[in-house]
Amino acid sequence: MTTATQTATDSARTDLRFIIIGAGMSGILSAIKLQEAGLDNYAIYEKADRLGGTWRENEYAGLSCDVPSHLYCYSFAPNPDWSHRFSPGPEIQAYFEDVAQRFEVEKRIQFNTEITRCEFVDGRWQIELSDGSSDVGDFVIAATGVLHVPNYPDIEGLDSYKGTVFHSARWNHDAKLAGKRVGVIGTGSTAIQIVGSLVDEVEEISLFQRTAQWIVPQENPPYSEEEKAEFRKKPEVVEQMRALILKEFAEGFANAVVDAYSPELKGIHDTCEANLNDSVKDPELREKLRPNYRAGCKRLIMSDNFYDAIQRPNANLVTEGIERIEEGGVRTKDGKLHELDVLILATGFQVDRFMRPMEVIGRNGLALDEAWQKGPCAYMAITVPEFPNLFMLNGPNGPVGNFSLIEVAELQWAYIMQLIEKVRSGSCNELSVSSEAMEAYDIERKESAKTTIWQSGCNSWYLDADGVPAVWPWTWDRFRDDMANPRYADFDIR
Repeated sequence: MTTATQTATDSARTDLRFIIIGAGMSGILSAIKLQEAGLDNYAIYEKADRLGGTWRENEYAGLSCDVPSHLYCYSFAPNPDWSHRFSPGPEIQAYFEDVAQRFEVEKRIQFNTEITRCEFVDGRWQIELSDGSSDVGDFVIAATGVLHVPNYPDIEGLDSYKGTVFHSARWNHDAKLAGKRVGVIGTGSTAIQIVGSLVDEVEEISLFQRTAQWIVPQENPPYSEEEKAEFRKKPEVVEQMRALILKEFAEGFANAVVDAYSPELKGIHDTCEANLNDSVKDPELREKLRPNYRAGCKRLIMSDNFYDAIQRPNANLVTEGIERIEEGGVRTKDGKLHELDVLILATGFQVDRFMRPMEVIGRNGLALDEAWQKGPCAYMAITVPEFPNLFMLNGPNGPVGNFSLIEVAELQWAYIMQLIEKVRSGSCNELSVSSEAMEAYDIERKESAKTTIWQSGCNSWYLDADGVPAVWPWTWDRFRDDMANPRYADFDIR
C-alpha cells in the first residue's frame, strides 16, 4: 500500500527490461544511452552477422556520406581522425564498430538473431526470435532504420539476364568489373557515386536514367595530419566545428525546405543550375541532365566527380525508357539493345517497411500492418496509438532529407528517455500517443507539408501513396524544441 509520505523514488522501477531491435547507428545509441542512465537490463537483437545497419548493408563502389564527417558522428563520441570532410562508407562502418566496442555494447549484441514477432500481453512485450527462443521486455526500442529492405525493380526479363546482376545494397565483391561493360539502373545518390567511382576502371559504363537529378558541387578535401593532430589535442575545436556545421545546416537548408519559396532554396537551386551549366559542355547532354523540377524537391545529390565522369568517352547516359531486360543486356523502348557484362541495380529501398516484415501486435490484438493500412505514420516519428512502450528512432514522418540522422536520433532519444522516466519513476506503467492526438498531429502534418519543397512537383521516395510528403514538414528548430518537451496531454498514460 502506498502511503502519502512515499516519494517517487520509493516506488521507482529498477527492474525495467529493454529490447532493442537492430544494431545500427540508432541501436548502438540506444544501448549507450540506457547504460548512461543506469538501465543496464537490455538486449540487442541483430538479424545480420555484424553491426552497422545501412553502413554494413551498403558496400558499393564510391560509397560515402553526404553529411560532413564531424556532424555525422555521435555528439558524445567525436572522431578526430576522419580522413575527409565527407567520410567514405568503410570508415563510417569502422567508426560504429569502434564506438560499440569502446562503450562495451558490442558484447551485448546477439547477432544472426532476427525478431519475428512482438506482442504486447499483460503490460509487457513478448518477443519471438528466429532461432525459436523468446524474450520479454517492458519497452521495445525499434532501431530498425529506414533503408534496409532493398527495392528490386519490376522490369520484364530481369531473371533472364545471363550476365552478373546484383543490387547496390548487396554488392557482389567477386564480380569482375575491370574492363567490363557495366550498366547501372537508377540515378539517385548511390548510382551517381557508383558511376563516378567505376568510370576509370570499366571498358564502358551506361547509366539508365529515368529522372535527372540536381547535383550540388561538393569538394571533399582530405584532412591533413596536422589538422587531425589538432583535433586530437583540442577537442573543443571539433566541437566548435560541429556546432558551426549544424547552425549552417539548420539555417541554410533544414529550415528552408519547409518553405518552398524561401530565398535559401532559390540560392540552392541557382547553385545547382550553375554547376550543371558550367560543368557539362555538350548542350545535348546538358539538357538530358537538366531536371524539370526545383532543386530540393528530391533529395539533393552532392558530388565532385559525376559530371566529369558522365562526359568520359566510355560513359553513356541512356534516357530512353527500358522496355525489358534480355540475356545479353537492356533493351530500351527505341529498340536498341545495350549489351552488358554486369548490371547493377541502384534502385533504392522499400522506405515504408520500418519494423516490418516482423509481426508487431499491440493492445487488443491490433496488428501494426492494420494500424498502418493507409501507410506508416507515427506521432513525432516515435510512437503509435495502441502500441505502448514501443518507441522508434528515425520512424515514419521524421526528418530524413539531407539531414544527419545521428543528430535526429540523439534528439529523439532525449524525448524517449523522458517517457521512460515516467515509468521508471513509478508514476505509470504504459505510455503511447492517444488516437485523438495522433489524428490531430497527422492532419496538421499533412496540411503543413503542402508548403514544403517536396510538394512542389516531382516524384520522390519522400511521398506516400497519396502523394503527400511523409517527412517532417516543419523547421529544424521546431523539431529540436518538440523533442525537448513532450506534450504529455497527448499521451494515453496508464
